[in-house]
Amino acid sequence: MNYEEFLASKRIVVSPSGFDCDDISPKLFDFQRDIVRWSLKKGKAAVFCGTGLGKTPMQLSWAKCVSRHTGGDVLILAPLAVAQQTAREGEKFDVSVTVCRSQADVKPGVNITNYEMLHAFDASHFQGIVLDESSILKAFEGRTRNEIIGAFRNTPYKLACTATPAPNDHMELGNHAEFLGVMGRTEMLSMFFVHDGGETSKWRLKGHARQSFWEWVASWAVMMSIPSDLGYENGKFDLPPLRIHQISVKPECSQFQGEAKTLQDRRKARAESIVDRVSKCAEIVNADDDPWIVWCDLNSESDALTKAINESTEIAGRHDKEYKEEKMLGFAAGDVKRLVSKPSICGFGMNWQHCNKMAFVGLSDSFEQYFQAVRRCWRFGQDKPVDVYVITAEAEGAVVKNIERKEADFKEMLSGMISATQEITKQNIRQLVRDEAVYMRDEQKGENWRMILGDNVEETQKMQDE
Repeated sequence: MNYEEFLASKRIVVSPSGFDCDDISPKLFDFQRDIVRWSLKKGKAAVFCGTGLGKTPMQLSWAKCVSRHTGGDVLILAPLAVAQQTAREGEKFDVSVTVCRSQADVKPGVNITNYEMLHAFDASHFQGIVLDESSILKAFEGRTRNEIIGAFRNTPYKLACTATPAPNDHMELGNHAEFLGVMGRTEMLSMFFVHDGGETSKWRLKGHARQSFWEWVASWAVMMSIPSDLGYENGKFDLPPLRIHQISVKPECSQFQGEAKTLQDRRKARAESIVDRVSKCAEIVNADDDPWIVWCDLNSESDALTKAINESTEIAGRHDKEYKEEKMLGFAAGDVKRLVSKPSICGFGMNWQHCNKMAFVGLSDSFEQYFQAVRRCWRFGQDKPVDVYVITAEAEGAVVKNIERKEADFKEMLSGMISATQEITKQNIRQLVRDEAVYMRDEQKGENWRMILGDNVEETQKMQDE
């Protein structure tokens, strides 16, 4: 065994278990078609792409190819109301999609249902499974997440699609690796991470394992926030400006003179300022005739906003699935003008580029919910600047700062994550031949002579002979 073979033997990568396929929809962009081809070759893969980069047509094309190759059926699991949206998208890309509520509804080819309906299906029937908005896994309780992973443990072909995952949330990457059958979360943590003590979520990459970890991730996942990350032209995939307007209100009889420091005090500050925050939001929204999304965090905020905002429709946890789906699709179609809801209910999966105005009247400490909610409108395909109003009590300053800190961390770590994987991914996706052995080479030329120096003797000799 030479040194290059020794290095290759130490790499932890996921071997392909899929098939070659060139009959992929010509309606896809080049980068989308290449990602689908790579995912089919891998057999089990994750696609982490920015919102609006076309994960839906990619997963539909993948599902169609798997069904055609195996002669079996493929199931797509999606958030509430996304199933109907995906079926309509399928028509644009020549993929027939059956929306199902139980196994009895399944038809040959590509089928789709909501995550909540998984219990009504026989997972062993399907040759392929797609998780749409797969980061939603961590929003489920452990039992449900484990049910999804366990139900499709033996499914031959798997695809997980979501916007670029939170780079500092290694548990999310572990969830995906476990679903795909790449490696269990516990094994991933023990191999690549060290525990900082205290909170169980505080895991950090071992210094010497950083490169091997991202090489491992790049062997089963593609990460991209914009096409140029992987060497493609951005074309129309440039986002318009995002304009954040922070508005603070202070109730006349506030018990807080400064910022609320504890979680309990922040809750009190939020409760005492509901009337003022709702009033300010209604004043802004009712001043024009445009579509709006108004996000809240508390039931009392949701009720008050619906009463105060003209032509508003509330989607709350107490509503049944049919009502939620109807109103979410109604907003997409323009039948619902102003939508009031929580990010945890309507913040995943929907394409609402027709709307470019939203307000947050209450923020939780979840940056992911904030990020996903903003991305319902600020996504590729949006052609107008997006205005986001964040309306909080003055005493809630800690919440706003927390979101800002997490957003800065997210951008920094996302850049690092893509940078760590992009060269490997770029070559994987474009099916370039990559020489895994790394060596230094220097070439000097002069009149009637050429000298090549390198630490790979065989390569140097070969070039000299030429």
